[in-house]
Amino acid sequence: MGLFDRIKKNKPNKEELNPIGWDSITEVFEKIYPTQKKPKHYGTLINWKFGGNDPLEGISIYDGGEYWHFVSYGLSELFEKESNNKDISGYGMEFTFKLKKDNYEDEEAEIKGICGILQSIARITFTQGEIFNSYEYLYTGQTEGIDIRMKSNITGFITIPDKEINSIMTPNGKVDFVEFIGVTNDELVALRNNELDVKTLYNKLGSDVTDYNRKSVI
Repeated sequence: MGLFDRIKKNKPNKEELNPIGWDSITEVFEKIYPTQKKPKHYGTLINWKFGGNDPLEGISIYDGGEYWHFVSYGLSELFEKESNNKDISGYGMEFTFKLKKDNYEDEEAEIKGICGILQSIARITFTQGEIFNSYEYLYTGQTEGIDIRMKSNITGFITIPDKEINSIMTPNGKVDFVEFIGVTNDELVALRNNELDVKTLYNKLGSDVTDYNRKSVI
């Protein structure tokens, strides 16, 4: 059972709730992108608590110029406080991701593809209680690219603290922003074999923006 699977009796409709956690996330992103009051946003139609397949309430995507900057809503407590831990909001994290803009055949489909991946990773947390911390890697053995055409060298991820966003204190507790960076199969195998660590690989990459067309640095 996930942290948010305990539904309170007589729980009010979402429209009646105060989105104090949600607003805290939006506020920090609007400081980075002050002219983007209405970023791209993909919401969840059926809430996870009511049988939906996607645990995140939504994902916003900001225009970072050379990349799209994604942020999740739903791993922390977006509305009223439900968990007993007053210091941490929900699972204490939200996901971010930066996808390099490129000459995609269908850019919107690539953006939706990343949203689907972030939902899949969040599903691991909701079903298994897995907490994703910075400087870890996510390796599944997949060798096909994570892009929608599955042609990219990028097959998995490393995590870092989002360098543009510090941890925040919301009315529901602390939230860390864990940024996922796409990496190649060769890089993941090197991490698994302890040939280098995540910080060393990140320094080799020299960027936190995921580039589907880059070659391995290993």
